[in-house]
Amino acid sequence: MELREIAAFIQVAQLKSFSKAAKQLGYSQAAVTIQIKQLEQELNVHLFDRIGKQTTLTHQGALFYEHAVSVMKELEHARDAVTHVSELTGSLCLGTIESICATIFPELLREYHRLYPKVNIRLITDSPETLLEMMNSNAIDIVYFLDKRMYDSKWIKVLEEPEDIVFVTASGHPFVGRDSLDLDLVIDQPFILTEPNASYRFILDQYLAAQGKEIHPFLEIGNTEFIISLLRKNLGVSFLPEFTIHQDIINGELAVLNVRDFYMRTWRQIVYHKDKWVTREMDAFLRLAT
Repeated sequence: MELREIAAFIQVAQLKSFSKAAKQLGYSQAAVTIQIKQLEQELNVHLFDRIGKQTTLTHQGALFYEHAVSVMKELEHARDAVTHVSELTGSLCLGTIESICATIFPELLREYHRLYPKVNIRLITDSPETLLEMMNSNAIDIVYFLDKRMYDSKWIKVLEEPEDIVFVTASGHPFVGRDSLDLDLVIDQPFILTEPNASYRFILDQYLAAQGKEIHPFLEIGNTEFIISLLRKNLGVSFLPEFTIHQDIINGELAVLNVRDFYMRTWRQIVYHKDKWVTREMDAFLRLAT
């Protein structure tokens, strides 16, 4: 039994596809098929059922999978234990949403690169749903996202921090400084919002719909930095996580509106798949980010 056969087996099991596993491993599909057949012959069991386009683990395959993942994790730990190379030189694939990418990641990645300059980082921005799906198929190492508190037995969660979402505008807006603004009055202002599929925009839309209200932004765009730049020019009101505009509030350029009986919160979360062996590159990022 060879380690490359076990690695190929794990990839097929996680991706539920021989062709996707081959692409991930850099092999031909025929090579992956041969490796799995050799493993099945050695174990004298059938590891996968392939019905149509579906590839699923058999009962014996599921049992072997648990041990295979454990073996590869232990191998990685053993490799780390005996290596004398302190410098990290591997790769790291991160998934995040646009607002975190624009506000938290610049400083986070600057420091990570300063500490580990030879690590190759790939950064993917998308919706939480898409990123988590990619993580579950082993296409992303770690996902850093903003959403309602989410849990899954397949994940390891290392961060869960509450974040307020607020109505924000330029400090010179006539509503700034007024107490207990009426929600109807606020949502009637010219609004610049993220796209409807953004987690906190969806939360706002659902909250308003429950009260028979809706909001009609004059501009929708997925770029948080661009929204903030327009707010600084007093071109409207937006609804953003407070951490994205924290520095602008300190600088006196933007201000949070005080809306009566309105309080909304979301959570910053970092997760990785429980079956993923944590590389030194991943561990270094997790320690820095948490």
